[in-house]
Amino acid sequence: MDKLEATEAARLAPRGETWRTVADGHKKSVRAIQERARQKRLRYLLYTNLVILAYLGKRLLEGHPVAFGLPHLGADAMLWLFPVILIVMMGGVLLLPLASGRSPHIKFSPEEIGIGFADVRGIDNVLEEVTRTLQIFLTYKSFRDELGGNPRRGILFEGRPGTGKTHLAKAMAAEAGVPFFFVSAPAFPSMWHGMTAMKIRRFFKTLKKAARKHGGAIGFIEEIDAVGASRGGGVDASTEYGGGASSVLRMVSPGSEGMVNELLVQLQSFDSPLLGGRIRNWFVDIANLLMRPEHRFKKSPPDYSNVLIVGATNRAEALDAALLRPGRFDRTLYFDLPSRSGRRELIDYFLTRRAHTAEMDREDLREELASMTLGYSPAMLEHVLDEALVWSIRDGRRALTWRDVQQARLSEEIGLAQPVAYTERERRLIATHEAGHATAAYLCAKERKLEVLSIIKRRQALGLLAHSDLEERFTKTKSELESTLKVALAGMAAEEIFFGESGTGPSSDLAAATALVAQMVGLYGMGDSLVSYDAVNNGGHSAPNIVAKVLSTDAGKNEVDGILKSHKDQIAYLIEINRHLVEALRDALIDHEELLGDEILSVLRKAGAAHPNRHPVTAGA
Repeated sequence: MDKLEATEAARLAPRGETWRTVADGHKKSVRAIQERARQKRLRYLLYTNLVILAYLGKRLLEGHPVAFGLPHLGADAMLWLFPVILIVMMGGVLLLPLASGRSPHIKFSPEEIGIGFADVRGIDNVLEEVTRTLQIFLTYKSFRDELGGNPRRGILFEGRPGTGKTHLAKAMAAEAGVPFFFVSAPAFPSMWHGMTAMKIRRFFKTLKKAARKHGGAIGFIEEIDAVGASRGGGVDASTEYGGGASSVLRMVSPGSEGMVNELLVQLQSFDSPLLGGRIRNWFVDIANLLMRPEHRFKKSPPDYSNVLIVGATNRAEALDAALLRPGRFDRTLYFDLPSRSGRRELIDYFLTRRAHTAEMDREDLREELASMTLGYSPAMLEHVLDEALVWSIRDGRRALTWRDVQQARLSEEIGLAQPVAYTERERRLIATHEAGHATAAYLCAKERKLEVLSIIKRRQALGLLAHSDLEERFTKTKSELESTLKVALAGMAAEEIFFGESGTGPSSDLAAATALVAQMVGLYGMGDSLVSYDAVNNGGHSAPNIVAKVLSTDAGKNEVDGILKSHKDQIAYLIEINRHLVEALRDALIDHEELLGDEILSVLRKAGAAHPNRHPVTAGA
């Protein structure tokens, strides 16, 4: 009961020193096995050396001491040496396939890993479950012998790339103090028949051997779907070529089925007897053939192999169902993208390890960075900060700034800046267009935060307005979607107001606005009808996306067109009566080409203060 109480206290206590104290208590049985293995190795070394010393002493007493030097081959060595070398070479060629059957793993000792649970941030819900699994893994003797439970054999990490699956597995091995065996599943397949299954068997054999020596071992199989894909299933894929379509059924090959079968067998054969145990049991079986049933010898059961298999994949639906049953991969843990609080925790962790100016220590900037990186994985977030360091080095500085972070984020999301020589009229047109977007966002979308306003070309975009939610949101109301629609149409409206006509620039805005309105009408029930076009799978309106389904009918097309025109008229009126804001942003963009959040707001507030009799009018006014 003391161990159970300690485990519960560790679960309720915050992560940190309390966990490490509990982990040290859990490691007692593992460390005892490691100590027994160490003493066994010392005894083996001692007995071997004693035998060698005894033999050397005997030779010395007999007057025939051992002489060291090159062997004497004799005068006829050339007659037999060449055939022997040839036979050895031929044998090596014949045994080459066996050499390719070794396990492709890489072994890491706990001291080599260098990370622990303190370095795992942003996934506290997964970390808590992993901690419980690790506690059972460490106290497997008590869990089995005293409580009668079966420790978890394997856990599956599922999630998008870069969400920390490998990172957490390495931290598990470091905290447990046992060897960590990393293997990439695509390294198992071999060109030689039967060698793939041999590689898998040798990997698990290595795990069991390490578990006996160190009290436990953790095996991590990266991209396990490469060897654990569903058996006998097919994927129907159709590809269009000109006017027709070609349907291809991709079946799992017999070789792939063999890999899955071998993996299934090995996941349940941890407790199979070792070679010494099998030989001993063989002799017992021979002796028992001559004895009465009540007098027969008892065979010793195999020792429990304390092995934990961790599989990682971002395609769990492709795995064979037999892998996911209890006794193999007992628990599936999903690694989701970090929430806003998780991203903030990651930002604090990453910045403590990177040179940055005092500006980046501001709470508001770190909160803003956490807000604007919605959808970022931990790996993406770390990469952006690394790229920010690169930008600072390019500028001759040795510490990243807020502007460096923004430059890195824009480069990753949209692309590198491609300065082009705009004509004067085109430069003013693009600046007016982007200023119209920013003014509409400032007046209509109060729940949005202006981040970057630019007229620097990136990929296909001649300019851009980057804005994000003030708070992390997972749903949108109709009024919020309408505000987003007005922001999308504001660039076109600004061009018509200031230049009398619009150009080709608003094409991407119209595409985004049309898609948004089509979703409002055909998916969210925000139009004249509550019918969901998404419910149509077969029939006259079974297009591949919701926009095509809505626009395939005259009624849907007319409704979408009417909503677009209505909101364009509303935002055009709003820009007309607040054109001083557009002009101020336009002039600032022409001078500086790019403005960040506080700079955008500063321009808008100064323009508003310069026209005290013209108060901003929102869309709802």
